[in-house]
Amino acid sequence: MATSTPSTAYSRDLGDELRKVRETSTGLTGAALAVRLGWDPSKVSTLENGKYRPSEIDLVQYLSMLGKDIDFFEDFKRRYRNAFEEYIVQVPDNLRTLAMAESTATTITSYDPNAVPGLVQTPEYADGLYRLTGVVPEERIPTVVQFRMDRQAILRRHDRPKCLFYVHEQALRMRVSDHAVMEDQYAKLLFSSHAIRIVPAEVSVAWTSCVLWEYEKAMPVAFTSTDLAKVFVQDPGVIARTRLLFDRLAEIALDAEQSRSKLAEYVGRPREDFDDPGQLMA
Repeated sequence: MATSTPSTAYSRDLGDELRKVRETSTGLTGAALAVRLGWDPSKVSTLENGKYRPSEIDLVQYLSMLGKDIDFFEDFKRRYRNAFEEYIVQVPDNLRTLAMAESTATTITSYDPNAVPGLVQTPEYADGLYRLTGVVPEERIPTVVQFRMDRQAILRRHDRPKCLFYVHEQALRMRVSDHAVMEDQYAKLLFSSHAIRIVPAEVSVAWTSCVLWEYEKAMPVAFTSTDLAKVFVQDPGVIARTRLLFDRLAEIALDAEQSRSKLAEYVGRPREDFDDPGQLMA
């Protein structure tokens, strides 16, 4: 029987990748593959759930049975090397771990001082944001915008995670596109206002964007991203500090009804307010 190891967002992602490789390459069930490998069935299950740290021999045996060559093995081994670390850093273009971590969470709490959270963005707002920041090649923008919209499907599930998005009012004032786009974005936030808490413009919070994902049977994950990297953290000290941030935000943010009223103000703003070039995001 395989010894279970505390999983991470990245180990669960890579384990799920192994499961998909098994299903597409052989059509075998996990139990059937275990029989062919001479493994206890629990070993395949814990490996594919990211709860078992395999040896190099384990990976060779598993991937060879799926018909994968040495190049596939070397690439996977390289990516798996740090799968169980408490700090995982990825390039911005790697979106799979983010999607996996987000879609399996039971609770999502986030704060963003500069932009509307991705899970409640409109396609046009997301497009404008990518174009203004200039960190994504123009030809890839439709693809990454669609990925962001696809992520929002988790909010329409019957078992959707409990979400709370803290949004600084400064993010509402950042005009990333024209009047119609901003108006639609404010309206979407108002429609989702049960999950939105606004931090007033006059309140300063010295923090970058941050997300805390919590799970039923796994350790919480703190996440932050920049134009340079995505960072996933399971260090208990960082998780504790992240909780302190959200405790502080709960104290200083507008309550649900006040946030709804604030969003309604933005929905009803005169058109000329959107034409002020001083509001354009740098």
